[in-house]
Amino acid sequence: MIHTLDLDFLNIPQAIASYLLETSDGPVLIETGPYSTYEALQKGVGKAGFQLADIEHVLLSHIHFDHAGAAWALAGQGAKVYVHPFGFKHLANPQKLWESAKRIYQDEMERLWGKMEPIAESNLQPLEHGTELSFGDTKIIAHHTPGHAVHHIAYQLDNMVFTGDVGGVRIKGGLVEPPCPPPDINVEDWQKSIQLLRNLKPEALYLTHFGRVEDVDTHLNLLEEQLTNWAAWIKEKIGAGQSHEELVPQFQSYVASQLREKGADEVTIQQYEAANPSWMSVTGLMRYWKKKEAN
Repeated sequence: MIHTLDLDFLNIPQAIASYLLETSDGPVLIETGPYSTYEALQKGVGKAGFQLADIEHVLLSHIHFDHAGAAWALAGQGAKVYVHPFGFKHLANPQKLWESAKRIYQDEMERLWGKMEPIAESNLQPLEHGTELSFGDTKIIAHHTPGHAVHHIAYQLDNMVFTGDVGGVRIKGGLVEPPCPPPDINVEDWQKSIQLLRNLKPEALYLTHFGRVEDVDTHLNLLEEQLTNWAAWIKEKIGAGQSHEELVPQFQSYVASQLREKGADEVTIQQYEAANPSWMSVTGLMRYWKKKEAN
């Protein structure tokens, strides 16, 4: 059984999910959310009939705070945390990760993410591409899926895939958005990862932002279209000489108009912004184009 846990990020529903899998070897958690939602995680696990102390295995799609920020607390109770090899050192010593995020979020760090503490290396398990994990009779395959982040993994469970952020953001069946924060956005790598997801031929995707998606082919096509749309929009504005400060409000307006065209009301737009702040995609895609120009 798969339990979708709504972490009620910033008191906004359907912005961040964790997934609890019931296996014959006990519960397995996919994504922890940030430490700021730890109480909501605890409540969600409780509603599923377990306690946090029951969780011995935590699978992270990547190390961004909204996906991995509470992993240290579960590791402190003895859980093993599975992560991409590139993310291993940052969870063992999160100071650089924290300082990098603080340059972006500044005084909002505590409110948004809570705290983050080191995880003992003995509680961390790096996963190579294609690694098969066994939890009792449950088999999960780890697929390296860069594009959103170089340290990204999607997890395949039978004919379902837990996509982290590489599968995009989609709330209430609305617009499919590609979350594009700095520093690792790479459009070409992301397109290859989308094709990897297609090749798995899943019947359902489980998005961290937010929930189960069953129209998989349509969803992935819309995700790729939106990724190229946003990247081209940013490139055109950069070519016109516009600065980051000028682009942010324009892009926020552009994304809001796209959401409204898909029928989103103001509450839904707020949910999308909580899950995927549009200003972050300006920063990430501007950096992507600067890297391409430099190369």
